[in-house]
Amino acid sequence: MSTESIDTVINGYEVVIGIEVHVQLKTQSKIFCSDAINFSAGDNENISPISLGMPGTLPTLNAGVLDLAIKTGLALNCHIRAQSFFARKNYFYPDLPKGYQISQYEEPICENGFVEFFVQGQPRKVSITRAHLEEDAGKSTHFPEHTLLNYNRAGIPLLEIVSGPDMKSAKEAAEYCKTIRTIVQYLGVCDGNLEEGSLRCDCNVSVKKVGEAQLGTKVELKNLNSFRFIEKALEFEIERQIDLSLSNKKIVQETRLYDPDKNRTYTMRLKEDAQDYRYFIDPDLLPIIVTSDKIKQLQSLIPELPLKKAARFIQALGLSESEAETLTADKTLADFFEATASLSGQNKISANWILGEVLRYSNEHHQSIDQLKVTPALLSELIGLVDQKIISAKIAKTVINEMMDSGLSAASIIEKQGYKQVSNTAELEKIAQRILDAHPSQVTEYRSGKEKVFGFFVGAVMKETRGQADPDVVNQILKQKLSGI
Repeated sequence: MSTESIDTVINGYEVVIGIEVHVQLKTQSKIFCSDAINFSAGDNENISPISLGMPGTLPTLNAGVLDLAIKTGLALNCHIRAQSFFARKNYFYPDLPKGYQISQYEEPICENGFVEFFVQGQPRKVSITRAHLEEDAGKSTHFPEHTLLNYNRAGIPLLEIVSGPDMKSAKEAAEYCKTIRTIVQYLGVCDGNLEEGSLRCDCNVSVKKVGEAQLGTKVELKNLNSFRFIEKALEFEIERQIDLSLSNKKIVQETRLYDPDKNRTYTMRLKEDAQDYRYFIDPDLLPIIVTSDKIKQLQSLIPELPLKKAARFIQALGLSESEAETLTADKTLADFFEATASLSGQNKISANWILGEVLRYSNEHHQSIDQLKVTPALLSELIGLVDQKIISAKIAKTVINEMMDSGLSAASIIEKQGYKQVSNTAELEKIAQRILDAHPSQVTEYRSGKEKVFGFFVGAVMKETRGQADPDVVNQILKQKLSGI
């Protein structure tokens, strides 16, 4: 597949996309005070005079936030500034109690990085312009005649990761966001829960005629909370902008929201420029100083990241590219696979079971991998029983579903249900002979050259033994009897 095949070019226009990913850092308390972070808390339960911006209060930086930001920056191949500053971003909105947001502007803690990933098998590399720390705002819930304000989120630590305008299609943008999410999950800096707002994506998109150097007018798509919505919203917005341009109508710089029910974007507000925020260094917060020793310490804590892990799964464990990509897309799933493969000694077979029955059950029952009752130890035991021909692969699929329902071991389920594989040659010979005697016309067909009939005999024996016969033994016995040996 060529690189051009996954770039969006419509009616002579090409697409330019940049993305801001807001990552909620995984701390117990807020960025500048000791208010708890708890998604399930009641409205306005996790607040204090500091997070509400009461006069006379002073913010104090949570040191854990700084460590998580540096780890993320290093994983994104960023330069970590030895000195950076917090700034006040001034705007007035009911969910911002101070009347300004503490953020970083001219000198962010992380800058000039990149992230690599694949889109439909094609390698992509997107630049990271900056990753800066800031506090979250509260939440407004609008009703026809009033608005409710919940300040629990006010002051939650965010790392805003800003990409360069490097993406060329909606699909690439969605894959980029997935990659960022996977990286921060591997690092343990964020749970990546889009539904709870732990990771939120704002997409900046513009279109321009192919070959033109000047970028088109940028439109921001705000608060997209699923990868599917990112792709759908961008597809709609790209078509909307191209239609406007072809009609010689002006594209307005604005912030738009996406309505998934109607599959359309609509205006939220006109987009501000940086000067509208009147940034200036926050006088209440000291500069952030990061030593080389601190960077070395945090660099040593960075685990094997998904791209390298996938390459190892392919090269060292013999998995296919698609298997490795799926298994490494989620750290919990990758860890589950590695533990199972290590215990069973069967890399490919472990991958097959996990990508097949385990993921199917997980999806159907809406359970994450770490919520399943089957552990790597239990799954490796089942794999061993199939390998030892205690049960057939077909019966094993029934067993694993019972394991995931009950949490019981494969051995106990096999014993309780009588699933043990029938491999007694004398017993199977009697069953096979009985099947052949009952179907003389099919025997004649087989012996006249219609070898497809053989499957009929195998199926009949397996049916009579409730699928518990050893397939290899059955095949051998039937071939001997049908050939007259």
